[in-house]
Amino acid sequence: MAVKILLFSAKPYDLDSFHAANGSFGFTVEGVEARLTEQTAALAAGFDAVCAFVNDTLDRGVLAALKSHGVKMVALRCAGFNHVDLRAAADLGMAVVRVPTYSPRAVAEHALALLMALNRKTHKAYNRVREGNFALNGLMGFDLYGKTVGVIGTGQIGQAFAQIMKGLGCEVLAYDLYPNTEWAQSTGIPYVDLDTLYARAKIISLHCPLTKESHHMIGNAAFDKVRDGVFLINTGRGGLIDTAAAIDALKSGRLGALGLDVYEGEKELFFDDHSARIIHDDIFSRLLTFPNVVITGHQAFLTEEALNNIATTTLENIRAVLSQQECKNRLAA
Repeated sequence: MAVKILLFSAKPYDLDSFHAANGSFGFTVEGVEARLTEQTAALAAGFDAVCAFVNDTLDRGVLAALKSHGVKMVALRCAGFNHVDLRAAADLGMAVVRVPTYSPRAVAEHALALLMALNRKTHKAYNRVREGNFALNGLMGFDLYGKTVGVIGTGQIGQAFAQIMKGLGCEVLAYDLYPNTEWAQSTGIPYVDLDTLYARAKIISLHCPLTKESHHMIGNAAFDKVRDGVFLINTGRGGLIDTAAAIDALKSGRLGALGLDVYEGEKELFFDDHSARIIHDDIFSRLLTFPNVVITGHQAFLTEEALNNIATTTLENIRAVLSQQECKNRLAA
């Protein structure tokens, strides 16, 4: 099956994983580092499918441009699809597929890494030791054992994180718009309402999708209900948190620590090297001034296992759609 696929926003690790997985498919796989926009869509001329990532633009204008260049489908190498105009894709007769799960443990373990760094001040201790400073003042943490952890969103990633925290001896509370009662019964992890979770949790971790309903779900109203000094971790989507409200909560002490692998303005920052430039995002720059904030650049997914799963599932999705077979990962408008 002669199929040509172009990866946008392609990094060396993306191409390495796709070329390794492509052995059993025999497709032609190429990549460009440029993000997908209406201006760069012309790069896809002659390709059957484009493979896009979280910060590529997939609105009606971009999809129409891709269609005009002969592209038949869009394959997302990510789980989230809030950046895709599915109605426009349907109108244009273009299939859109995604990778609903790639390695839940990769993201869950990174959420734990953020939590551990914030709690035990690993980021501060690392810099001190490099400067020959072995003083322990200001590095006090707390035992995770026995603490209450609130998990918002219990898909596969949320479940994995909840079970990790339970394994560490934490009391875990869960919230989801669509509770998985079978999972709750098998793990002994109870579902509670958000107000209860906010009031009781020392640590809150976000693992839910970004929708109109969940946009800025953690804002001033939520911060008014949480415990003083709560630790907040977000490896889900940046828009789940109202960043300005989080800054106010950090300043007041209501928010004790903030760990982010995603940021609502990340599209202009993440996945590129800006070390020689001035960052013009004042809100992001303000976050960087807090000693109790740790930010990573959307790397929670970045494990060997996850990249292999992403590449293999994406290529399987493309083969299924272009050979007119059923594809369980196809998105409907």
